[in-house]
Amino acid sequence: MAKTREVAARQSVVEACRSMVSLGVNQGTAGNISVRWRGGLLITPSGLPYDEMSAADIVFMDMQGGYRHDLVPSSEWRFHRDILAHRPEVNAIVHAHPICCTAFAMCRKEIPAAHYMIAAAGGPTIRCARYESYGTPELSAAVLEAMDGRNCALLANHGMIATGPDLAEALWLAVEVETLARQYAAALQIGTPIILDDAEVAKTVEKFKDYGLRRRGTRKVKKA
Repeated sequence: MAKTREVAARQSVVEACRSMVSLGVNQGTAGNISVRWRGGLLITPSGLPYDEMSAADIVFMDMQGGYRHDLVPSSEWRFHRDILAHRPEVNAIVHAHPICCTAFAMCRKEIPAAHYMIAAAGGPTIRCARYESYGTPELSAAVLEAMDGRNCALLANHGMIATGPDLAEALWLAVEVETLARQYAAALQIGTPIILDDAEVAKTVEKFKDYGLRRRGTRKVKKA
């Protein structure tokens, strides 16, 4: 039974990787995905095309960065590991290079509250983490800083990260963040977007505690 659950978890990562491409939030072999698993994490291997990837290719890594696998884990394993270590409510991480998010990241600009769906990010902005070389401890530190009080972030000259209590919600958020980036980019071409104030965003964040990705047969219960 435990082995069956592990195979299912590994397969969910493979399927999510392929979904990133079909949903328009990633291209080629860019990006990576991880899920929390048995005191460590399951993470995509480095450089393997998603259409060739199988459940057995997903690498298990402990929280010290150790692994035993023929394939090398994603070069970005540090920020995956560190987010999971510092954010107990997070169980899945999606990192991708969607076009509009990455364009804002190239300009080192955050996404402001031009639409109420910014509340899905957990606050009034989607911050852009400072630039650090990929795969480094310095990038991991920058990511943790940018994600303080947030569920997602842009990475300067790089891409974006979305997190969630499970993989389906992390992938949902990745799509929402890219949608916000596309909408904001279009609004900037039309005129000057009107930014919602922090109080309105805070009110919407509170309402979003009973909102998000729905599954058939389940419902979110609003906490008192």
